[in-house]
Amino acid sequence: MMQTFAEKVITFNQQLTFTGDLPEGFRVVNPFLDNPETMAVMTAFYRKYYSDNRERRFLVGINPGRHGAGVTGIPFTDTKRLESACGITMHSAHTHEVSSLFVYDMIAAYGGASAFYSDCYINSPFPLAIIRQTTGGKWVNANYYDDHALFEAVKGFMIDSLKQHVMLGLDTTEVFVLGKKNADFINRLNSEVTLFEKLTVLEHPRFIQQYKSKEKQRYIDKYLRALHRNG
Repeated sequence: MMQTFAEKVITFNQQLTFTGDLPEGFRVVNPFLDNPETMAVMTAFYRKYYSDNRERRFLVGINPGRHGAGVTGIPFTDTKRLESACGITMHSAHTHEVSSLFVYDMIAAYGGASAFYSDCYINSPFPLAIIRQTTGGKWVNANYYDDHALFEAVKGFMIDSLKQHVMLGLDTTEVFVLGKKNADFINRLNSEVTLFEKLTVLEHPRFIQQYKSKEKQRYIDKYLRALHRNG
């Protein structure tokens, strides 16, 4: 029997592991290994919204934040939105992520979680959280492109990850890249191994929520125009 989209994603996440060496001061966080409930809520989420074989549009983030997918295992989804918008409760953690606010306001405008997730799939070229140590010894979120040596260390893993995402059954004629700097790097990878015909760049949810919140509706409209094939 043909595997559903959901089962393919669940299998991908179950096997997700990064064994490469990172530059000093950087660490990878694998939520699926750190918290057994993460695997449970991730599985419930994908089975709820992806138990079919529909071709979906691909939204490409950077890498998960510690308070979003770094806990729930679901891109741009903190525990608040997981419960309020998706009806799935996580008992072992309670998180609030800035990006999640914009994404779920956009999803509500799209028609709700069922409508959005039946058309779209979100993930990241580096699908695990990356953290870096500050001079004070505190660990904070990091992006895969923050450091040249870091990017070089994860580049092969990112290409392999993107290839595996494409094989889930994604529309590769146009990919939607979240964040302008992210797009520069995805473009670079795409020129090495052609995965997508066209890259459409959208402002990153965190940037919008943090710096452009007064114009949030304008950005929601921009996302909706981009994601609806017919305008």
